[in-house]
Amino acid sequence: MSEKNIVEWTQKDVTRWLRETGHEKFIESFFDQEIDGKVLLTLKEDDLKLISRNLQKIGDIKRLYISIKQLQRDNVAVLFELGYIDIFPSSNFYNHHKHEMPSSGINNEGSIEHEFYSASVSEDGHASHLSPEIWKTFISLAYLFIVTWITAFVMVIVHDRVPDMKKYPPLPDIFLDNVPHIPWAFDMCEVTGTILFAIWLIVLIFHKYRFILLRRFFALSGTVFLLRCVTMLITSLSVPGTHLQCQPRKVSEDWTSSAYVELYNKIAMAYVIWRGAGMSIQGVRTCGDYMFSGHTVALTMLNFFITEYTPRQLYFLHTFTWMLNMFGIFFILAAHEHYSIDVFVAFYITSRLFLYYHTLANNQALMQRDSNRTRIWFPLFSFFESSVDGIVPNEYESPSLIVCNLACTGKNIWHLVRSSICFRKSWRDVNGSVKNSTKKEH
Repeated sequence: MSEKNIVEWTQKDVTRWLRETGHEKFIESFFDQEIDGKVLLTLKEDDLKLISRNLQKIGDIKRLYISIKQLQRDNVAVLFELGYIDIFPSSNFYNHHKHEMPSSGINNEGSIEHEFYSASVSEDGHASHLSPEIWKTFISLAYLFIVTWITAFVMVIVHDRVPDMKKYPPLPDIFLDNVPHIPWAFDMCEVTGTILFAIWLIVLIFHKYRFILLRRFFALSGTVFLLRCVTMLITSLSVPGTHLQCQPRKVSEDWTSSAYVELYNKIAMAYVIWRGAGMSIQGVRTCGDYMFSGHTVALTMLNFFITEYTPRQLYFLHTFTWMLNMFGIFFILAAHEHYSIDVFVAFYITSRLFLYYHTLANNQALMQRDSNRTRIWFPLFSFFESSVDGIVPNEYESPSLIVCNLACTGKNIWHLVRSSICFRKSWRDVNGSVKNSTKKEH
């Protein structure tokens, strides 16, 4: 019976469980009330009192209730799937019981239920049930795809709005005014970003919950870059260095005849930026996209994801990624490609958003009372993290297991394609036979 899911328990299974746990006195009452696995898992103490009115001993009811509570704690993921776990944490339920029960603190069942269902799903805070939900990962990828296109198009617009270098010289900056320009520094910044990206890919390949990691990475990156589009568009800062040759593109004054041509040119230039990921080593050179630094966002996001989803014992790896992050920021400033405020704001926004997101995700069970507020203020978070009930553990798969899973997935896809082909063939044969029979009748 231990291998059978509790949701599939019948009345006989419940009777067997009562015998194993030493609650034979309740067998007849449970059988009369048609208690199966689902009902057993959602029983409360008041329900037990109603079921066992003929039993006067409170000790028997309490002992049975303790056994049921232990059963509930062992099957929290099932309660999540049934939707029953969301009943107790609501503020209406909690406040209702808090005002009804005496303040002496004796058996305040409402608060006990609230405490249980608001507690973490496991003693160490790790999630008990993690579904990959690949379809959500593809939605987050589509979200990031759209945001990158919007970012590229906004970069074209701000490039055309860059202030004239003769009228608007570089703004005073503590770092840029005291550090000489290093021409090759910006390329080195992108090299450090490439190294961080390679490490992140390796982590994704071997991590057991790679699709959850990807979903979070796409969602956070898309949100930060969407915010960057707003800050770039509303204010145009002057060019930070005289070495930059920034001039707006020449636009024809005849808007009636060249509006569509100009739009096409902007889209074409946006595609060049999007294809090269905005990197100078890919041949992309833009101006005006200063507040805030997209390179700093990428470096910081990769660094935080690597340190979060690798074991704490890998001190050298974490130190190495932080060094790459800091050196990358230094190279951005040494190249005089951004103001210091651009880099500072980018690092602050990226790190805070990462920490806020993961704090909410790792403590969702503690915030059930604010679930409606979370859906309003953080709709993307509520959607992508709806099935995650705790901290994602850093568990990894061996190369042989990865190959085996890929082989099984490929085999399943092949069987699916083959079955669809056979179904189409049989469907055509049936249609052909029907047509032939109708022709013979005529």
